[in-house]
Amino acid sequence: MSFAVECVDLERVYSTKSLLGKNKETKALRGISFSVGKGTVFGLLGPNGSGKTTTMRILSTLLTPTAGKAIVMGSDCAQKPSDVRRHIGLILGGDRGLYGRLTGRENLKYFAALRNMPSAETAKRIDEVLKQVDLVEAADIKTESYSKGMKQRLHIARGILSNPDVILMDEPTIGLDPEGAHELRVLIPHLAESGKTIILTTHYMSEADELSDNIAIINKGIIIASGTPSEVKKNFSKTSAMEMILRRDMTKVLHELQQLPDMHNVISVTDGPVQKLTLHMSSGADIRDAVRRILGAENIEYMAMRDSTLEEAYLSIVGKAESGQ
Repeated sequence: MSFAVECVDLERVYSTKSLLGKNKETKALRGISFSVGKGTVFGLLGPNGSGKTTTMRILSTLLTPTAGKAIVMGSDCAQKPSDVRRHIGLILGGDRGLYGRLTGRENLKYFAALRNMPSAETAKRIDEVLKQVDLVEAADIKTESYSKGMKQRLHIARGILSNPDVILMDEPTIGLDPEGAHELRVLIPHLAESGKTIILTTHYMSEADELSDNIAIINKGIIIASGTPSEVKKNFSKTSAMEMILRRDMTKVLHELQQLPDMHNVISVTDGPVQKLTLHMSSGADIRDAVRRILGAENIEYMAMRDSTLEEAYLSIVGKAESGQ
C-alpha cells in the first residue's frame, strides 16, 4: 500500500425532482483521480460548489460515489466503510456535530465512546488534545457558551482524538482568531511529521501554499490543475507581478498604467505618505521602462518583479476554466 488515500475516476451525481415531478441530475464530481502519500499534506482547493465538500464526504464515508473508487488506507470507502472509519478523523466547521448542553470534555468523552476507545486511555488522551487546542480552561464549560473560534478548536480536538492515520480537514481555520489559526498551522506539519496524512480544504491560498506538499484545484467537478504549490505557480499562472513603493501619491496617472499592453490589474494601497502598487501583467511581459516613464523614475523608491503567489495562480487557473479557455 503505497498511498494513504486514492481516488480513481470518482463521480458523484445528485438526483432531485422538481415541483413538476421531473428528474434533475447535477454532476458534482466528473471522474476525478488523485493519490496522497502517507505522512503528507494534500490541499484540495476550488470555488464554492466545485466538488470539494462532496469529495471529503465520500472519503469520510458520509456519501457513496456514483462511480469510481475512493480508497483510504487500503479499504474501499463504499465497500468497507467501517474499516475506513477506524483510520480517519474528520474536522468540520461551525456548530455541526457538537452538543451545546455538554461541556467540551463531555463532548470528547462521547466521541471517544463512539470510536470504542479504551476507557483507560480516554481521560489521558482527552487531556492531551485539550492542551493541544488550548481549551484546558474551558474544558468543563458547556459548549453552547463557546465562541465560534472555541467551537472550531473543539472540532480539531475531536478530529485528532482517536489518533487517526488520515485526518480530513474541511476549512479548519474558519472562525479562528489569528493566534488560533497560527497554532493550527504549526500543528499540521507536526501531525504530518508523526506520520499522519492530512487532506485539507481551504479558501486561504497562503495557508495551502504554506502547509501543502501537493495540491489539486477542482472546478465544476473536474481537477483543472495539480502538483506541488511551486509547480502550480510556475506552470499554470499566466501572470507575473511587480511590487512598487512610490515617494508620493501618483493616483492621478494610475489609469495610464492600466492601459499598458499586457497589464491585467493595478492595485494601489496608501500607507501614510507612501503609496504601494502591485501590478499584475502577462507572464514574461517587461513593462518597466513604460512604468518609469508614466510615474517618473524620481518618484519610485522601490521596484521589483516577483513570482505569482498561489492565490494569483489560482485566480488565473479558475478564471480561465470559467471562461472556457
